[in-house]
Amino acid sequence: MDVKCPNCGTDNTQDSEFCKKCGTQIIKPEEQPIPTKTLEAPKEELTTGSTFAGRYHIIEELGRGGMGRVYKATDTKIKEKVALKLIKPEIASNKKTLERFSNELRIARKIVHKNVGRMYDINEEKGTHYITMEYVSGQDLKGFIRQSGQMGVGTAISIIKQVCDGLSEAHKTGVTHRDLKPSNIMIDKEGSVRIMDFGIARSLKEKGITGAGVMIGTPEYMSPEQAEAKEVDQRSDIYSLGVILYEMMTGRVPFEGDTALSIAMKHKSEVPKNPKEYNVQIPDDLTKLILKCLEKDKGNRYQSAGELYSELNNIEKGIPTTDRVIPKRKPITSKEITVSFSAKKLLIPVLAIVAIAIVGLFLWHPWSRIEAPLKQTSKPSVAVLPFEDISPQKDQGHLCIGIVDSVISALSNIKDLRVPARGSLSLYKKEERDYKEIGETLNVSFVLDGTLQKSGDTLRITPRLINIADESILWSDKYDKEIQDIFSIQDDITQAIVDELKVNLLAEEKNKVYKRGTENAEAYNLYSLGKFHLEKRTDEDFNKAYDYFNKAIELDPNYALAYVGLADTYIVHPSWGSPPPDAKLKAEEAVAKALAIAENLAEAHTSLAWIKFYYHWDWEGAEKEFKRAIELKPNYATAHQWYAEFLNNMGRLDEARQEIEKALELSPLSLIINTMVGFIDFYGRRYDKAILQYKKTMEMAPDFLGLYDYLFYAYLYSGKYKELLDEAEEWLEKGIINETRLNYLRMRCELRMGRKEALSQYFEQIKSDVNNYNKASMYFELGDIDQGFLFLEKAYEERYAAMRFIKVNPAFDNMRSDPRYKEILRKMNFE
Repeated sequence: MDVKCPNCGTDNTQDSEFCKKCGTQIIKPEEQPIPTKTLEAPKEELTTGSTFAGRYHIIEELGRGGMGRVYKATDTKIKEKVALKLIKPEIASNKKTLERFSNELRIARKIVHKNVGRMYDINEEKGTHYITMEYVSGQDLKGFIRQSGQMGVGTAISIIKQVCDGLSEAHKTGVTHRDLKPSNIMIDKEGSVRIMDFGIARSLKEKGITGAGVMIGTPEYMSPEQAEAKEVDQRSDIYSLGVILYEMMTGRVPFEGDTALSIAMKHKSEVPKNPKEYNVQIPDDLTKLILKCLEKDKGNRYQSAGELYSELNNIEKGIPTTDRVIPKRKPITSKEITVSFSAKKLLIPVLAIVAIAIVGLFLWHPWSRIEAPLKQTSKPSVAVLPFEDISPQKDQGHLCIGIVDSVISALSNIKDLRVPARGSLSLYKKEERDYKEIGETLNVSFVLDGTLQKSGDTLRITPRLINIADESILWSDKYDKEIQDIFSIQDDITQAIVDELKVNLLAEEKNKVYKRGTENAEAYNLYSLGKFHLEKRTDEDFNKAYDYFNKAIELDPNYALAYVGLADTYIVHPSWGSPPPDAKLKAEEAVAKALAIAENLAEAHTSLAWIKFYYHWDWEGAEKEFKRAIELKPNYATAHQWYAEFLNNMGRLDEARQEIEKALELSPLSLIINTMVGFIDFYGRRYDKAILQYKKTMEMAPDFLGLYDYLFYAYLYSGKYKELLDEAEEWLEKGIINETRLNYLRMRCELRMGRKEALSQYFEQIKSDVNNYNKASMYFELGDIDQGFLFLEKAYEERYAAMRFIKVNPAFDNMRSDPRYKEILRKMNFE
């Protein structure tokens, strides 16, 4: 009598241990569990919008596998999204299986690492057993491989290095994954690789949990020892990584077959083909690395994830810097020069993670290093690097940011001390710090960094001050205090730096250093959370930022910086998402309240200046506020950056260049400030210089979409049409632009070359995505001056934001003597 496979239903002989089709273990009839009432109608499928177990609101199904279905859900109890995995009834009905999963989940929960998705718990609801785990917004690696086919060497290495980081932590904890595969590797919205589904992991120290002869894993990615259901260790994960890397580089797995069992047996007995047979572009040293991972004898493989990481690192050094990127979805919304497109229409689902373009309008997180020219200074200088969160839950990132911001803000008030802005410091993660390189790049003599750990209501903060010259520790201390004492900790750290650097403070400057916005620790914590989410630049995070800033204000109605944070959220949101319809009014109200509380707050004056400039075209009022902000806080990089853009639009390009250089000196690695250097060159008609600057900035962040807009116009007005269109084709292939956008670029090039028929060829395809301001420039290039002014007048009546560029935009160079152009300038108070 045949025995049916509990997974796929295939008939197998009675003596079969594993299913001949899918490889699932066959449970003999005498070992089958006795059905109970709770198994009569188990839930195997949930519908969108339903609620499970009284707390999980189902959003969508994410996928299904050998264990069961996985759903994205909102845990209404903690108000967070989670991944919910329903375990198949035939698996859950076995008591020993449930015990095994519970034990292994307990072990997997020990792993706390940025590259490992957290496992939460296993529970039961009316006979249905389920596992909850961290939900990671993004796309799995399998999907990306399907889209890209054969991946670039740099991209593949970047991903696998992060996987190695996560595995190293798991292996140190004593856990091996045993089901590592591309569908279990996610890239989240921050651009980090995350290993998922440690739910079937087994402790290397606790043998016998799984049970003898049980083969767990996915056949295409399992090691030879797994195929034989033998004891496994961390080297089994190394083998799986080799299979994954093989697939990333060739677009196929090393072994395929008609059944799961046949594939598993090939891992045991067959030698994989050299991956270069499928992709001749794979470097020889990477080929050797892959084949070493795939050795049958685990003693011949890399013996640890750390060893594999080191070898990958060595290979990576030999590839171009621009190729060392992690794939991300490309958001289209970006700061405009002359084009505005609908974000919903242009969203490209390359990877469901938010690209670097969501990072701040004025605080940026560049992803790779680039040297920026710095002015030498005799002032003492200190860079305050991001503190490392070593709390068990790794959930105090906002507090780490808050401490660093507070110390930087305090020290920036000292005229005899130079402190780079935090936007230029985010690059330096803890494990990557080369202090001498940081000192040279940021032009500082000292570095402050440290760790933060929260346990209950107690904080342990351990700062240290390092002398770049010899990397000696000048000062270090440890603070164990209640969270409500956070302000005294910040004061102590600041005073210690001042003492060590022997800066002579005037009494007035001392008051500036220690003046803070609130004495309410919880309000400060909420403010830090607001800033944390504001920098992420997604609609969801903007909404969280509004909420946190408003809650901080509820706790302390006199917290001026919280009002500034709220105002800046309303100011920045329109450039990155779908803001509230009353964003302008709300921003003005929040800034007014901040200034009513602290009339000399530089940050508030900067925000007010931008409102006057951006919304009201009040050029005189905006400049007055920019100058006031810089007078109050000369080291505030954002004030110099925004003032530079203002001066540029006024046509005062030499002054604009001076201001952007000041901003660059204060924050030399800021992506947006480096971009603005090229921006000012562009409007100064130095197109070739602008192209070089944009290319240089791209080395910092190839996925910053705004750069491609800027580069497009620099190419266009320099007359480099062929170079532009050649690169645009590459941008299309990489998913940076879509076909509609490419047609727009083609049309603009052909119009500049005098091919008037281009308008009728492309315009119908793109006109719904082109605003009146850009339609005007297109008709001017076409030679239809009357039609051009018709659309320019419409843009003025709409108070379209890009109209503030009208005085310097090269698209209007041939119209400047026309009375209609001069009349628009007059109405906008430019003349």
